[in-house]
Amino acid sequence: MTELPDLGLNKSEAAAALTPAARRLHRLALTAFAEAGRAPRRADLERDARDHGIDPGPALAELTERDVLAVDERGEIRAAYPFSPVPTRHHVSWDGAASTVYAMCAIDALGVSAMLGIPITISSTEPDTDRTVTVHVDQRTARWRPDTAVVFAGATEDTCCPSVDRTCGYINFFTSPDAVRRWTARNPGVTGVVLDQDQALASAVAEFGALLRREGQR
Repeated sequence: MTELPDLGLNKSEAAAALTPAARRLHRLALTAFAEAGRAPRRADLERDARDHGIDPGPALAELTERDVLAVDERGEIRAAYPFSPVPTRHHVSWDGAASTVYAMCAIDALGVSAMLGIPITISSTEPDTDRTVTVHVDQRTARWRPDTAVVFAGATEDTCCPSVDRTCGYINFFTSPDAVRRWTARNPGVTGVVLDQDQALASAVAEFGALLRREGQR
């Protein structure tokens, strides 16, 4: 059994602790993002919430408080983990997708397949070198190129900020463990752990695999 390090992400735990109304709105936001390839606008999300009998104000406040969504000063979505509304180095695509979507980090990208229940392809780049890492993921299985690729799960020491600011930029694919060591030597302010391929995928499934699962589903 793959041992999972504690990455401090806790998206699965946070989502499981949501009230029923907030959980329904969370699923609506993720589904809309996956179907359109972009974040739903605040006005659209509020309308969808009301259409489903959800008071959007308290539900959205709960989602941001639990850090399963992050919003900007205008209330628009800036993170709907695992999805990013702005380009990142982690491109995610699948058959029938409206467009390529972007993931917030490497672990988020690896979790999209289990969350949606479909095969995906991730194309990412290594920090500083821009060397390409490609991963074909089918829920709990994956093929990596290069086969030496790993994930570095890093974070800054600032714990007061949401994940979008504290960790997402520092959880990346690398072409090898040696590449991670060179990068961390140049970035001593970021601490973290190197995950092998099995650990990274298992962590991603644990974080995101159940987010769109309905009550009673296994």
